[in-house]
This record gives sequence, C-alpha cells and structure tokens, in this order.
Amino acid sequence: MHARTGWPVREPGSRNGRARAVEGALFLALLLGVLMGTGAAQMQDNAGAQELSGRIEPGQAIVYDLPGLQAGETLYAYAERTSGDLDPFLAVASADLTPGRVRTEFANDVNRSLAAGEDPLRVIPETARRYFLAWNDDTNGTYNSALQHRIPADGDYLLIVIGSPAKRQQTFGDYRLLIGIDAPQVLAGQAEPTGAIIAILNASVSKMRLGVQKVTGNLSANRTSTYYTLSPIETNDTFYAFIEATSGNLIPAMVLRDYGGKPLAAVAPATGTTSATLQYTFSGASSNNRLEVLASPLNGANTTGDFRLLTGLNAPGVLGGNESPGGRSVLQEPIPVKVGVELDQITSVDQVCENFAVVTNIWMEWTDPALAFSPDECNCRVKIYRSIDDFVAAEGSRWPEFTLYNQQAQRWTQNQIVVVQPNGTATYFEHFWTTLQAPDFNFRAYPFDTQDFYIRIDSLYPEELYVYEPWPEKTVVGTQLGEEEWYITAYGTNVSSTPITTQNSRYSFHFEAARHLTFYIFRILVPILIIVLLTYITFLLRDYGKRAEVASANLLLFIAFNFTIAGDLPRLGYLTFLDAILVTIFVITGATVAYNLYLKWLATERQKEIAERIDRLMIWLYPAAYLAALIAIVALFP
Repeated sequence: MHARTGWPVREPGSRNGRARAVEGALFLALLLGVLMGTGAAQMQDNAGAQELSGRIEPGQAIVYDLPGLQAGETLYAYAERTSGDLDPFLAVASADLTPGRVRTEFANDVNRSLAAGEDPLRVIPETARRYFLAWNDDTNGTYNSALQHRIPADGDYLLIVIGSPAKRQQTFGDYRLLIGIDAPQVLAGQAEPTGAIIAILNASVSKMRLGVQKVTGNLSANRTSTYYTLSPIETNDTFYAFIEATSGNLIPAMVLRDYGGKPLAAVAPATGTTSATLQYTFSGASSNNRLEVLASPLNGANTTGDFRLLTGLNAPGVLGGNESPGGRSVLQEPIPVKVGVELDQITSVDQVCENFAVVTNIWMEWTDPALAFSPDECNCRVKIYRSIDDFVAAEGSRWPEFTLYNQQAQRWTQNQIVVVQPNGTATYFEHFWTTLQAPDFNFRAYPFDTQDFYIRIDSLYPEELYVYEPWPEKTVVGTQLGEEEWYITAYGTNVSSTPITTQNSRYSFHFEAARHLTFYIFRILVPILIIVLLTYITFLLRDYGKRAEVASANLLLFIAFNFTIAGDLPRLGYLTFLDAILVTIFVITGATVAYNLYLKWLATERQKEIAERIDRLMIWLYPAAYLAALIAIVALFP
C-alpha cells in the first residue's frame, strides 16, 4: 500500500506474470485441440464400410460373423430390399447365440403372442430384447432397417438378417446390406465401401444356396415326357437329381438342358433298374435351365407309370434318394391358378345355330414370386392395373393367358382389372359378353330335353408353367339370368388336360338347363290333343264323307304344326320326341282319312252293314293305336 494515499501498489513484474498465465492457458487449449484432432483423425482412419448382398427365402435367417470387434467401436448396419416383398429385420447378437433359435424360437414367440391378440408394438421389442443386443425393423418411414451398437467388450459378434416378424406372411427377396465400423453415414445407406472385411457370411448356418425339393409325376402313353424349370443358378452351383419309378413299368430318364435347349447332362437307369442320378456343376450364372423327364422304351414299346423326383442345389445327399426337402426352391414348380366363372345372364340360345350368348365374369388368382413387391416402394397395399395391357407393360409378359375354346364371336370386354398384392398374389377379373358354341346339344327328347352348356377356358401355357384349379367361391350362377325359355337345373366345374402346345390345362364351367314347358304344352301339345279328340269324335257320324273331310283338314293342321316347329331346330339327322309324335299323328290321321274313304266306298256299294261292323271295331282301335304308339315313343325316347 502507498504510505500516503493508501492505494495498492503494483509489484514490479506482476504484469508479465499475468501474461504468461494467459499464454499458458492458450497453449494448453491448443495442445488439447491437437490431441482431439489427432484422435478424431485416428478414429476416421479406423472407420471402415463393407457392402454385401444376398437373398432371404421365407423362414430363412442369414447370419454374418463379426470377428474381432473391439470395445468402444460403434457398429453400424443398414439393410434394404432390392426385390420381392422383403421387409428386412436387422439384429446384433453375441457369438454364443444359436442361429437356429432365431429361425424357430424367436419367430415362434412373436407369432404366438400376436396370435393371442397382443400388441405387436410391445411384443416384438420385448421378445427381441431377450435374444439380441440391438435390433431394428423399420427406419426413416421406410421398410429398410438401420441400427447402431457400441461394442461393450472385445470379441466376436453376429449380425442377423431375417424377414420382419411383424408381417403375417413371411417375406422374401433380395437385399443390399451396408456394414460399418465408426461410420455413421452407413445409417443413411450412403457409405462408400472401403474394402474393409467386417462381416463374413456364415453359409453353413444360413443355408445359403442350399435346397432340396421333391416332386412326383406321371408319364403315360399320351404324355411320354415332361419338364421342370430350374430356379436361377449362380456360378459354381451344383445341381443334383435322383429319380425312381413308383408304379407301372416306367423306366425314367433325365436330360438337363440350358436356356437355349442345349443338353448339359443326360442319364438313364442301368439295365434292369428303374432309378437314376444326375449331377452337374454350372460354370456361370444362368436361368431358365430345364430338367426333362422322359419315358425310356422297353422292347420297343413306351413305358408308363408314376415317378418320384428328388432335386437338390449344392446338396449331394440327394443322390442317395433320401434327403429331406427344405431350404431354397430348386425347381420352379407349376403355378396353381384358381379359376372361377360367374354367370350373370343368358342373353340368347340359338338352337338352329347351336350356340348361346352370355354375360359372364371370369376370375383368376395365382401367386408368382416375380410379382412380389414391398409396399414402401409405392406407398400402397396393392398395385391395381385397369387392363391386362397395363399389367404386362409393368410386370412382364408372363401371366396365365387363356382363350375361350368354344368362343364363336368377338369377346366384348366391359371391365378388366388386375390386383397384385405384396407377396406376389395376383387377382384377375374380367366382365364380358360373347357368343359360345354349344356342340353338346342333343334334341332327341325335345321339348322335354335337358341341354348341356359349357364355357371352356384353355391355358395358352403348358401345364409345366400353369395348372388350373377350380375356385368354388367364385363359381356362381346369377338369380336373374334373363332367359325365359330355359331354367338351370345344375352347374359345376371340371379341370382337365388338352393338347395345345404340349399338355395344357382346361377349365370347364358346365351348366344344365331344361325348358319351361308351358309354351309347348299349351301351344303345341294341347292343340294336338284337341285335334286328335275331334278326329275321334267324328266316328260318331254316319256320314263317312264328312268324316274323311274332317280327318283331311286335321292332317293339314298337323302339317302346319310341323312347319312351325321345324324352324326352331336345326336340320337334324335324327328324330326328336316331338317329331315322333307328329309322325305318329300323320300316319294315324292319314290312315283315318283312307279308312273313312274306304267306308264311304263300301256304303256306296250297298255294303253298309259291313262298313258299320268294321267301324264298331275301329272306334276302339283308333285310341288303342295312339296309346300303343305313345308307349313305344316313350320307350324309344327315355
């Protein structure tokens, strides 16, 4: 302190000390920044990203090993669908988790809880926490998955990719997978691969490119061969096949052909045996390869019978013939197509031309994995196409195309729609009217006949690709058909095979229809009966000339009836029931005219007593002749 003023006095050098303190603080901050920058740079140098791809089949779990992760590192993973309806689900687990538990226990626990009506938003997280260290289903408003997990301790871990357990149906398809260490840009799916090997596919656990499939079939005298299309093949895939006859004297042979029909391998059973095996390794990726199954001849004659075919992809156990089916699909089996016909109206039945016109709905439903999609790609639950042309332009040309076998005129389509669901199920609807041929008409019992009507739908693709099956829920006959002459007594469906290209499926909608008889009874049969009775009443007259005149007039009436009825039917090569009635009436009425003229001649020749004696007998013979003729007609036209 200053002695006089009492003010503080600054010590010499204090200003320099404060400056040095500030400089020290700045140096420390700079050093800390350098160290942090060095650490960040080192962390950036340690960051790595890896891009992988694969495919998940329904119920499959893909497992990747994550070896040698270090504590403090952050694992990032991102999965997105590239085909099918796959909704990917990502999970990180410790290395001691048995992968089989993911495919069975985890999925079963989730499904059991959801089936009990529990909230999936609560069930899935609770169940996932029991199995996984980290997991994710959807991210950023899409069905893609992204997760991050800070590694708690040095060691090995697992990365698992499955279809979302939240979906009622198991999803499938190809996926793209990004994995990164300390690379947060992976979460957006935008990281560039650095060449780092972070994840290694555990192919044995994932059962990748491994599948066994069993099919059965029959070869007959009319069908001596068939074929199966292989699922897409990758480089170095090995295809295995085992075939054996299970009935008949069949000796089955196999020929493997590529997409152009070139044979790749062929086998036939050894002499005295009925089984054979085939093995072939593909040198490159390909699709549309075919396995043909043929009946080998025996002593110059075709062999026939049933067979069992066991095929495998990278599964050599198939060659023993006892491998259990499972894994990925090996063969593209024929796609079942449900077909239904709704008969709305019968607009006309032309008996002369033997055809009929209808207003009809055709329904078809099939499931093709190639049509599967993810709802997040279109923000829609279903895809709707207003015409088959739109569908083909968007989805490709392959669909169960058909033709109406007995169509006689243009098919006037009024409405057409195709609805595709995410799992690849497509529903086709068409409302149309057209004229159809009816070659099955049989008029022998006319007008008491029952006629068969058919709507025959033929597949343009062979049965190796599409097989028809009835759709009972969509097989309906309307209640207001609009046809006054006919009423339907029965209807049903049938599926058969017909030779078009090879053997093609044919769906037949059949209905039986009978005539309303009011018109025929009151407009034809009753007048005929009255005329016959009037002819009979003339037997009470003793003027044989008048009787002959009345019978002649009745004969002319019957001729007029014949011309009226003849216009309703084609010129048939056989007699109908009504024809037989008219012919009988012609014959008896003509005989009555001749008989009355004969009686008149007898009366003129003064043999009236003989005429009366004959006439008393004919009064009974006349109705007896009609009765006998009617019994004979009914017997001949059951």
